[in-house]
Amino acid sequence: MNFTNLFKIALRALGNNKMRSFLTALGIIIGVASVIIMLAIGQGSKKSIQNQISQMGSNMIMIHPGEDMKGGVRMDKSSMETLKLKDYENIVNQTRYVAAVSPEVSSSGQFIYGNNNYQASIEGVSQDYLTIRQFQVEDGELFTKQDIKATAKVCVIGTTIEKNLFTHGEEAVGKTIRFNKIPFRVIGVLKSKGYNSMGDDQDEVVLAPYTTVMKRILAQTYLSSIFCSAINENLSDKAIDEITTLLRHDHNIKANADDDFNVRSQEELSTMMSSTTNLMTILLACVAGISLVVGGIGIMNIMYVSVTERTREIGLRMSVGARGIDILSQFLIEAILISLAGGIIGIVIGIGGSYLVNIFAKWPVFIQPWSVFLSFGVCTITGVFFGWYPAKKAAHLDPIDALRYE
Repeated sequence: MNFTNLFKIALRALGNNKMRSFLTALGIIIGVASVIIMLAIGQGSKKSIQNQISQMGSNMIMIHPGEDMKGGVRMDKSSMETLKLKDYENIVNQTRYVAAVSPEVSSSGQFIYGNNNYQASIEGVSQDYLTIRQFQVEDGELFTKQDIKATAKVCVIGTTIEKNLFTHGEEAVGKTIRFNKIPFRVIGVLKSKGYNSMGDDQDEVVLAPYTTVMKRILAQTYLSSIFCSAINENLSDKAIDEITTLLRHDHNIKANADDDFNVRSQEELSTMMSSTTNLMTILLACVAGISLVVGGIGIMNIMYVSVTERTREIGLRMSVGARGIDILSQFLIEAILISLAGGIIGIVIGIGGSYLVNIFAKWPVFIQPWSVFLSFGVCTITGVFFGWYPAKKAAHLDPIDALRYE
């Protein structure tokens, strides 16, 4: 019997039991749709994190004080005084692969304007900090080198600070706010950047000259950290090596001694976050894949029922010359058709569901073509795998016993 006739017989058999065929395919539909949606959410989260890291500065390098042991007690990094202004100046003057450098010191406290107050931190930085962190001044201007030299009490604020202090819609630029009783004149407002991938509000920021924060607020001579940016992302490793060599030399660290500072790049953070999101994507896909297995078991169950119901038909066909391979092919084609139909419907629902998740839940989604082909391939294999055994059983029935079956 040729393939065309087998295909027609399989279609007729499925058409005679439309509801049962649909319910059998439902497991495959749900499985394929779930896999596509879960992979789309996982890949969307990964892409969103990468974009957020890129917005923070993909070639950003962070230098922090290292931990130290004193009297058997590990000291807190924030209390270490290993980073000095001299280190910042040497990085500016003696490196080739660093494009921008900014010292950083910070203090937490309460900002007050009129009857409004808001708890936040003020960060003392240089002008390069905006380039490194990819901030932009939307209204007003940034403090100048002269402001840094004169330890001027001026600041640039983020939109979150502006909304919480200037609640009546008044212009923030030119107004004076207080930070722990110290007045600061607002000279600029930063363009909004929203929340980053870690859930931090990037607009909850107040930037002032680092000299002002060091002398007028903290009364300290050391830095909390130093922010740098490599010339480009490809030169980040060379910039890190250059900075490490320079700081070890300046700090007189012996060859076999540990660094008293830590240098980290955004690339490390990106790799770590990508690894985490990949693991979560695989986990989500595995959970969704379980429904494909359940759908395959449903196909096997229904094919067993079909073989039992059509035992006499199988015996009759064998008695008029049908071979075992013809019987096997017929039932296998039925199983594959159910899987393929379920797979196609599942793909449509999966793609549509992914966009609905993005629209209503506001979750980032990204559908990759390979996820669609993977789901379709798996559902086809599922149909062959779970349809094979019932089809084989039908092909091995004895014609005489099949004709006698009631």
